[in-house]
Amino acid sequence: MAYFDAASAEPLHPSGREALLAALDDGWADPARLHREGRRAQLLLDQAREAVAAELGCRPDELSFTSSGTQAVHLAVLGAVQARQSAARGPGHLVASAVEHSSVLNAADWLAHRTGTEVTIAGVDHLGRADLPEFAAAVQRERTLLACLQSANHEVGTLQPATQVAAACQACGVPLLTDIAASAGRLPVPDGWSLLTASARKWGGPAGVGLLAVRKGTRWREPFPSDDRENRRVPGFPNVPAVLAAAASLTATGRERGSADTALRALVNLIRSEVPRTVPDSVVHGDPENRLPHIVTFSCLYVDGEALVTELDRAGFSVSSGSACVADTRQPSHVLAAMGALTHGNVRVSLPRGVSMASVREFLDVLPPIVAKVRDTVRAANASQL
Repeated sequence: MAYFDAASAEPLHPSGREALLAALDDGWADPARLHREGRRAQLLLDQAREAVAAELGCRPDELSFTSSGTQAVHLAVLGAVQARQSAARGPGHLVASAVEHSSVLNAADWLAHRTGTEVTIAGVDHLGRADLPEFAAAVQRERTLLACLQSANHEVGTLQPATQVAAACQACGVPLLTDIAASAGRLPVPDGWSLLTASARKWGGPAGVGLLAVRKGTRWREPFPSDDRENRRVPGFPNVPAVLAAAASLTATGRERGSADTALRALVNLIRSEVPRTVPDSVVHGDPENRLPHIVTFSCLYVDGEALVTELDRAGFSVSSGSACVADTRQPSHVLAAMGALTHGNVRVSLPRGVSMASVREFLDVLPPIVAKVRDTVRAANASQL
C-alpha cells in the first residue's frame, strides 16, 4: 500500500518512535507527584514543553498539551469568548473564515446557540483564501470577542493571509486564534497570534496529543470545571510518553523541513499538472503556488468521491475524499463549497515525507483507468433506471 493521507495522520517519525519507547520506561508516572518517579516524569514533560515552545516561538508557560487538536480548538474558542463576554455589554461577536476546520465552526455554532454569540463567517475566493477586506471589516464590528483563521487550509493546501489578518485584529484589540494544524512542522508559525492550536499526528507525532498556546496578556479562562494540571488550562492526566514523542517528532521535522518539503512540492506539482492532462473533466483545487508542499485536491465530474477512494484503495493507494475534517467523509466538503468548487468526485492526496517518485508515478498511471471504470459503472446504473 502507498499511504497518501498524511494530512489526516502523518506516519510516526522515527525520532518520535524512539522517544515514545524510551518514555514508556521513564515517563509513565504521574508528574504531579513528589516521589522520584513523579519528579522524573515532570522533568521529561518540562523538557518536551521547552522543545515544542522553541519550535512554535512561544514561552513554555504559554503552552499546554491537550488530548487532541479538536480539544485544543474548543478550549481556545470557548475560553477566549467566555473570558471577554462579561465586558462586551451585550451579545458578543466572533469571526471565522468559511474554510476553517470543523472544530472551529462547531465551537462557533455551539456559542451561537448556547450564549447568543453572533457569528460572522467570512468568505473565501476560488482558491480557498480568506477574503481579507471582508474579514477585516467583520473584525471591526462592535463587541467582537475573537477572530479565527487557520494558517493554511487542510483540504486544498492554500496558505491564508494570517499576518495581514493579525495586523487587522491588533488594530482593533481583538485576539486572533491561529490554527496551525495543517502547517505545523512544515512552515514557520505566522506572527501576531493570541491563541495557537495544533495536532501532533499531522506532523508525525502520535495521536492523542494536541497543543494550546495562550499568549501572555490574552484574556482566557477555563471554560469547563477547572483542574490544576497543564497551567490550569487542560483537565486530566497528561500522556507524558506521547507528549515526549510529539516533541521529538516536531524537533526532527523542523530540522528536515527544507529538503523534505522541496521534494514533496515537486511531487505535488507533478500531480497538479498530470491529473488535468490525463483525466478528462477534472479540475485541481487550491492555490498552485502559495500552498502547503504536500497537499493536492482534485475533483472529477460524473463520479462519486467515495467510489474513487474505494477503487484506489483496492489498487494500493490510501487517499481521502469528501470533507476531510469530519468523521463521516460522505458529507460534501464545506471547504470546496465555500470556494464555489465541485464538491463531489473529489480526492485529496497528501504525501508523507519520504514518499518515492515511483509511487507517485504509479498512482498517476492507475488513476485514469480507475476514473473511467467508475464513470462507466455510474452510466450503466443510470441506464438501467431508464
